[in-house]
Amino acid sequence: MSDKKKIINPFVQQKGDSYNCFGCSPHNNIGFNLEFYAEGEMVCASWLPESKYEGYMNVVHGGIQATLMDEIASWYIYAMLDTAGVTNKLDVQYHKPLYVSGGEVLIKARLEEHNRKMALIKTEIINSKGDICSTANVEYYLFPSNVARAKYMYPGKEAFWKE
Repeated sequence: MSDKKKIINPFVQQKGDSYNCFGCSPHNNIGFNLEFYAEGEMVCASWLPESKYEGYMNVVHGGIQATLMDEIASWYIYAMLDTAGVTNKLDVQYHKPLYVSGGEVLIKARLEEHNRKMALIKTEIINSKGDICSTANVEYYLFPSNVARAKYMYPGKEAFWKE
């Protein structure tokens, strides 16, 4: 039995139609429109590739894959660590092609290391066959929670979990 729990996107309510994040806004018609859920200590998302994200013929562009992993790492920070931050380092490895025509993919993030200023999030993209296509270690500089709330419109961890 899975313990999946939907993560709410509070930025949609906070910013309305002006919310245009490439990764997670439902209003961005060229974006990923990602929705997230927690499964145990991981944050996950499903995504269906489209040809507009293609690099080589039928292969999802490597920069798009990196962006997907950076986005899910930020949602780990929001929903699990009760703050916001910025990407300090993104170390991506591509293991096998991620095909546009390969069906829905799974994107996962889990915490590797954490202190008050930094978090290291391990991410991966898994194709519909269960193969790991790319991985990234995403290092985030963390804002103190009070600074994230005051300067960066971070609504607090509780906003990501209430129904």
